[in-house]
Amino acid sequence: MRQRCPWSLGVSDEYQAYHDEEWGLPVLDDTVHFEFLILESAQAGLSWRTVLHKREGYRLAFAGFDPVRVALFGEAEIEALVADAGIIRNRQKITAAVNNASRFLEVCEEFGSFARYIWGFVDGRPVVNRWRSQNELPATSELSDRLSADLKARGFKFVGSTIVYSHLQACGLINDHLVRCFRYRECREAFAGLPWN
Repeated sequence: MRQRCPWSLGVSDEYQAYHDEEWGLPVLDDTVHFEFLILESAQAGLSWRTVLHKREGYRLAFAGFDPVRVALFGEAEIEALVADAGIIRNRQKITAAVNNASRFLEVCEEFGSFARYIWGFVDGRPVVNRWRSQNELPATSELSDRLSADLKARGFKFVGSTIVYSHLQACGLINDHLVRCFRYRECREAFAGLPWN
């Protein structure tokens, strides 16, 4: 029987599939990075389960996670989002997502892609931890502190160190699967190098 990280068990099939197929897999696609920036920001103060189960609602509400389109959202779109039961109707988080779309595009313009920017914080290689218990996993790190501070300096909102650490885990810049989890080795081996190296 496959060993999994305990947090992924007994919640829902969707939750386990997220663990088995996505979490910790190195991400080089800017659209995926933007998606997780929106979803992780929405999670602030809530459970990941709540956000994950509204993921398709977010995909519809936020133009398929296209930062170019989201950056153009004005007051009418924001009001519609505040009334949209398919997402978390928190005005601050919604306006932060729209703001972050513009900041995301600025980073892409400066670095060529958001992926190139964020992978620069780990010198182009995933951080591979060797946790044996879920209790060992931190909520933040020096790396997430540094990236959070840089994002804030660039005008991003809802990018505290805990949210940023979750993003690094989700997008495979940090491999926090437990060593006994079947995905630990798979995610480690999935990284084949960066296209710009």
